Amino acid sequence: MGDPKKSRRRWQGPRHPWKKDTLGKELSLLGKYGLRNKRELWYANSIVKSYRNQASAILALEESERAVKEKDLIKKLSKLGLLNEDAVLDNVLGLSVDEILERRLQTILLKLNIAKTPYQARQLIVHGHISISDRCVSAPGYLVSRDEESQIRCGIAIPVEAEPMAEKGA
Repeated sequence: MGDPKKSRRRWQGPRHPWKKDTLGKELSLLGKYGLRNKRELWYANSIVKSYRNQASAILALEESERAVKEKDLIKKLSKLGLLNEDAVLDNVLGLSVDEILERRLQTILLKLNIAKTPYQARQLIVHGHISISDRCVSAPGYLVSRDEESQIRCGIAIPVEAEPMAEKGA
């Protein structure tokens, strides 16, 4: 726990931000997933790095500790929807940023055909029209677990066509 006034950032940017291939990959991911800025992409990349670091640390442990911690990590990632139940630790090391971005609420809305574009999905979330199990979620970057995926609801009522107004003279 640290001082709330001295918060640390939860992401780490690239070491060489001006490489042409890096810029091209980042720009294509921004457009594909409808991200607001590269910071959201770097945040997802930091999540992937942390899971990889946990997996590599588990590989260095003894067999007795390793089996328990490996099972816990894989169970956590399978709940999130990043891996299958029968995955092994090598699959954790093979995670990519795309898999994290696919589990964002913004992308899930697009897959469920609630929104037509990722930008429309973002707007629905930010304006408070999306709820997960009767709880309003206003963060497009919220990572949706497999359990919550079926509980996503849209609070916008479908507009009913108005009846034509009667003529005044009749």
